[in-house]
Amino acid sequence: MSYYKPKFRHPNLPTNELGYTVADYDGAISTLCAGCGHDSISAAIRNACYLSAIPPHRIAKLSGIGCSSKMPTYFLGRSHGFNSVHGRMPSVATGASVANRDLIYLGVSGDGDTASIGMGQFVHLIRRNVNMTYIVANNGCYGLTKGQDSATADLGSISKYGARNPFEGIDLASLAVLQGASFVARSFSGDKEQLEPLIRAAMAHRGFAFIDVVSPCVTFANHVGSTKSYSATREHLDAMPIDFVPMREEIRTQYKEGTSQAVTLHDGSIIHLHKASEDYRADSREDALMALQAAHGAGKVLTGLVYLDTNSQDLNHTLELASKPLNSMGKDELCPGSRVLNSINEGLR
Repeated sequence: MSYYKPKFRHPNLPTNELGYTVADYDGAISTLCAGCGHDSISAAIRNACYLSAIPPHRIAKLSGIGCSSKMPTYFLGRSHGFNSVHGRMPSVATGASVANRDLIYLGVSGDGDTASIGMGQFVHLIRRNVNMTYIVANNGCYGLTKGQDSATADLGSISKYGARNPFEGIDLASLAVLQGASFVARSFSGDKEQLEPLIRAAMAHRGFAFIDVVSPCVTFANHVGSTKSYSATREHLDAMPIDFVPMREEIRTQYKEGTSQAVTLHDGSIIHLHKASEDYRADSREDALMALQAAHGAGKVLTGLVYLDTNSQDLNHTLELASKPLNSMGKDELCPGSRVLNSINEGLR
């Protein structure tokens, strides 16, 4: 069975300052499970780019392997794109950003792609402060390979198969703050009012911007006991094949800064969200770590802008690279001549 997206759009769709409609930032039809929070992240990225009036051809989408890494297909169909191997997207992003600093780099990954096989590359991406936005769609499981616990699964969380996770989960936001990321945020896929502005801010930031998005798996967290649940109800499972997910409305929520919100999921389990207050100091790395750990200890998920370094210097500045993209330079610029090269060699003797 094949699907296609109709090209017809309402003639009076509003446009941004560049003359683009939001439809100009669309991608292909999603093949993810119905109700998947990842599709909300895709929509938030699309809307953020439209509202920020970013020309689609100036964006480069990068991903690894997993359900989350399929997402770039579903937004910004007119942008550059590269789907790398599992956990290796940071290497591609680093090389691309050095070669062409004029593009806006957007990496989309998952908790398995980032916190397990890609952990080493992720840490070095932070350390080098590569100028990009890095979004993790975090559901605590390997949805593409039938629901095994990922490294971000919470201690005591019960998998679809009934096993209780005996390990502490890796908190990617805390790790990013600790390793020196210059922009760290966390959000919930069902809270577009918060997620879209965070993505816009991340893409405008000079340096490495990290957003950890809680995005529950509708297929492999459909049971009481999962701490990142967003599933179909238990009574429907008895009458259907195990991998079938019925169409359900997406769970959304809105709540004010400095308050907590309990969100009841399809299976009756509850996730507790908390937004940082308006007077929260986002420019203190120590305060950010303390706030994340305090929320974790209270069984809450702290969302919002966690940390921001307003004096960030990205990799291109650190390496003192040319201000023009390498692919736009001519032969004379790339090769200064034998006299200059000889003087450089003499200086190294």
